[in-house]
Amino acid sequence: MADDIPARSTVTVQERAAEAESEREAERSFRAAPKLNKSPLHGLWALTNRDLVKWYKNPIQLIISLVQPVVWLGLFGKAFNIGALFSSQPGVTTAEVNAVNLATFGTTSYFSYLGAGMLAFIILFTAAFSGMSVVWDRRFGFTNKALSTPVGRGAIVTSKILQSVVRSLIQAAIVLAIAVILGMDTASFTVLSVAGSFVILFLMAFGLSSLFVMLALRSSDWQTQMAVINLLNLPLLFASNAMLPVKIMPGWLQSVIRFNPVSYAVDGVRQMLLGSASATGYAVLAPLWVDFSVLVGFAALLGILGIVLSWRLLSR
Repeated sequence: MADDIPARSTVTVQERAAEAESEREAERSFRAAPKLNKSPLHGLWALTNRDLVKWYKNPIQLIISLVQPVVWLGLFGKAFNIGALFSSQPGVTTAEVNAVNLATFGTTSYFSYLGAGMLAFIILFTAAFSGMSVVWDRRFGFTNKALSTPVGRGAIVTSKILQSVVRSLIQAAIVLAIAVILGMDTASFTVLSVAGSFVILFLMAFGLSSLFVMLALRSSDWQTQMAVINLLNLPLLFASNAMLPVKIMPGWLQSVIRFNPVSYAVDGVRQMLLGSASATGYAVLAPLWVDFSVLVGFAALLGILGIVLSWRLLSR
């Protein structure tokens, strides 16, 4: 009987030691940090999603960004009714008015012509403000925190570009829907033409976002960035065919328009959505394959340049 007591005590001590070790192991596993995902795509997605979350959780920002193109469509587009101007003349038939519109705008109404231009308008202005995100991140210290992680500098720049592209395309889709509701010609709309036009808009958004992000890489002053936006936005818009046909502009401006990538985006969208290439008497800016080629080169060149400059200009 007495011999059993030490044996039981020994067993109890061993069991308690095993339980204590098991508890310590469980505590260590509970406190262990999760495994770090060093995949470049994971870091790219995390940074892109961070900016998108801030955007779609603030619907007021989306609404405000749509006000200007909708005002242009609803007020200027409807007020600038060239068809009504011609049809009000005595002896002018509807067929003659349509012929003039087709030869001038590549479609039967100026509103449809402007509707395609407004898609480029919203892309341009959304892309212009993509650089502001870089400025605020640098000013409030987030850029330094991102640079201290395994995420590459190129991924930081690319995430800013991608979030701007996603926002631009969503807003362009909303503007297109509003234009259709207000009376845009949909006779040439097909799944292929709509998809092709958004490929064009994607290339335009990627190139312009790369440009404005690149210009903001070393800036921590929002006033400087706003000055850059105001300096480039209106010339890019009005020195293009977004608002008016190229052939009614002076010769020197026609030459400038042919060096503006926005012009090729608008021309491609009009050919896809309105079938302007087949309109009698209307001269497109370039064949559709040229529009695509220019935009692919524009997006690739500025995207690569932005990533290369990020290696030099982004610093801790």
